[in-house]
Amino acid sequence: MGDHKEQPLRVGAAVRRRRRALDLTLAVVAERSGLSVPFLSQVENDRARPSRGSLEKVADALRTTAVELLAAADPACSVDVVRADSAGLNPDPRARSLVRGHHQMQASEFTGDHEAGREFQHRNDQLLYVADGAVEIEAEGRAYRLGRGDSLYLTGGVRHRWRATVPETRVLVVAVAEHIEAVEDRH
Repeated sequence: MGDHKEQPLRVGAAVRRRRRALDLTLAVVAERSGLSVPFLSQVENDRARPSRGSLEKVADALRTTAVELLAAADPACSVDVVRADSAGLNPDPRARSLVRGHHQMQASEFTGDHEAGREFQHRNDQLLYVADGAVEIEAEGRAYRLGRGDSLYLTGGVRHRWRATVPETRVLVVAVAEHIEAVEDRH
């Protein structure tokens, strides 16, 4: 009652918005991802549903994550409840979007370990909050150790990577959505 109607997520529009925001052609995304232009066109037009692996490749080519693409997939709702047990098309059970749709804010929950060597750089500011466990975060050449209840704020454009140092660590990441021009170019 009052919940967002469960329906298959359609990531095509989110992929297209992200690709256009980066001013990339389908050919460039195809080259970066190793996927074909016709397949990517079908994904963008919601005529093909990408597998977990394909969605990760597309996300990497678009310098984002599959979780962020999925979060932008649903149409925006003014009020939307995301239930703890709603898995949807989530390609990784360790990552869960806490906000659905094309909104100005995105939030994700990461549980356990992930690709510790993967570097991230987001256009807009973001906050990492350790709900349980502990993490190490490397940003701007410095390492930070955070425990339960600690948070780290990153200005848009800062390259960073993080890893869980305790099993079943839960990290909440809250950020201004990539499609929002929230900060002036600081460089």
